[in-house]
Amino acid sequence: MSMATGSNAPLSQSHNTASDTSGTALSARMIRFKHIVLALILSVVFFLIFCFIALHAYIAWVLSNPTVAPLYSNPKLAKDMEYENVIFPSLDGRKNISGWYIPAEDSVRTIILSHGYGANREETWVPMYDLAHYAHNLDFNVLMFDYGFASQTSKDVATGGKEEKLQLQGAIQLAKQNGAKQIVVWGFSMGGGTALQAGLETDEVDAMILDSAFLLEPDTLYHNIKNQIDLPRRPSLEILELLFPVLNGTSLDQIPYQEVKSYDYPFPTLFIHGTRDDKAPYQIAEKIASNQTHPDSSSWIVEDARHELIFREHPREYLRRVSTFLGKLDPPE
Repeated sequence: MSMATGSNAPLSQSHNTASDTSGTALSARMIRFKHIVLALILSVVFFLIFCFIALHAYIAWVLSNPTVAPLYSNPKLAKDMEYENVIFPSLDGRKNISGWYIPAEDSVRTIILSHGYGANREETWVPMYDLAHYAHNLDFNVLMFDYGFASQTSKDVATGGKEEKLQLQGAIQLAKQNGAKQIVVWGFSMGGGTALQAGLETDEVDAMILDSAFLLEPDTLYHNIKNQIDLPRRPSLEILELLFPVLNGTSLDQIPYQEVKSYDYPFPTLFIHGTRDDKAPYQIAEKIASNQTHPDSSSWIVEDARHELIFREHPREYLRRVSTFLGKLDPPE
């Protein structure tokens, strides 16, 4: 009996050793499997994060580099208005701006047309030539020009008004050099928001007409993005705010939107906006208009009108209101 017991002991020990080895190998395989699964999950997560950030980088790049059509006509061909090709520097001298100056005989009043984002000085959907002709018939000199992002020769990025306001102030200086004693800025969309930013810094503007004014701020930025693609407000805005300085050198903090929304401008302003504006919510225009205390400032909020299409949809009423507004301006000294 003792011999049988002695002979079974090595077999049992060997069996236990084999079981331990098998268990250890299985445990190691399970650990390796978990590591592989974790690595795959992390790879997928990082890939999705990369795609999400890349999508926002693409959006920021597209917003900074709008596609702008080339010029197709000129004031002479479009409306038989004599004009001069002009080139003038932005206020800081960093950019040369090209435009057309349409003189009115012996006039010291000038209207500067400030076009919107994604357009050039012609802005066909307004249509700009019709309004330039109308202003010229009212005995205003007219200045039409391209912002840097619409330049035909040396295109710049769009900055939401940071650089554009300096270019507009350069246009104001050109008007003064050509003898203007009364200057009206007629702005459209971002050209209107740019005019409001310039108005914070210059005392050489006598009046503004702002059609569908777009002011770059977090709310309007997200409003426009959401119209194209359904992204969460957060963290999308935070990511874009980080990307804009890299792609166009402009931070949203450099756009004085809070000051614009609370400022009482010293000159009369006519706000024109539609309730169906899908790019610039009309409530912002209403808010800015409500701050104005100049007795000749007013607003026209048009029911069911769309972005920059108010003149097309209500031409007679549009021109009547603009004529009334311009007629109230004090005669130039």
